[in-house]
Amino acid sequence: MERALAEYARRRDDAWERAARLTVLAREMEDEVARLAQVVAQLPPQTYEQLGHRAQGLLFTAQAEAAGLRERAEAASVELMDTAEGHARAVRDSAHEHAVAVRAEAEDWGRRALEAAEAVAEDVGAVARREVKERREESLAALKEMRQRTAAVLADQEKGHAERWETAGREIAEREAALDVRIAAMEEYARNALAEAQRRYAEAEEAARHGQEDAEAQGVALISHARVREERVARDTERVLREHDERREELRAHMAHVRHSLAALTGKPVAEDLGAGEL
Repeated sequence: MERALAEYARRRDDAWERAARLTVLAREMEDEVARLAQVVAQLPPQTYEQLGHRAQGLLFTAQAEAAGLRERAEAASVELMDTAEGHARAVRDSAHEHAVAVRAEAEDWGRRALEAAEAVAEDVGAVARREVKERREESLAALKEMRQRTAAVLADQEKGHAERWETAGREIAEREAALDVRIAAMEEYARNALAEAQRRYAEAEEAARHGQEDAEAQGVALISHARVREERVARDTERVLREHDERREELRAHMAHVRHSLAALTGKPVAEDLGAGEL
């Protein structure tokens, strides 16, 4: 299509160029004829009377032929101008008609190409939208599966943490119960020892009041011994109570560490055991 249009354009330009050359040539011929006519008009009239009849006849013949030649040249120039203008009009009209036809064909081709491009774009868009939808569904399914797996893992972890927490709670409760029994036994022993020491101290005082000098010496020794025993029992009792308090603080710290560890693992706060506040 482009080659044909270029060929028609070249032929149109050639025709215009030939018409222009013919027009220039015709104008040059007209100018030459006008110049010759002017030159002839400026010449003095030539009668050639001194010539003979034969020479005058030749002159008249030459003048007649010159006039005829001039008329034929003018006619040929006019005809050539008309031919050139007609050819130029024909070429211009043909080029215009061809340009209109080529333009219509190009517009039709462009319209078909645009429609084809739009159809292809629509197909590509539909495929892209379908692929995006499929990818989105796949992503949602993968995300759902990941959430389910994560929830299952967290549930298993929470279950394991709960079981470990319950086991640790039972062990701590058993240790606390054993410690409470031991402390109660030691406190009972301390109370009994203190009561025994007080009883002996009272007996020693009573013996000191009613006995003789040896009895008084024995009572002083008993009183001294009772005081020493009382002080030792008091120190043992304080030590046992202090150890009990320290053990209780250690258990509380251990329980708090276990709670914080469970909270960090599960991401949920762990309520304090009701028995923890009674330690």
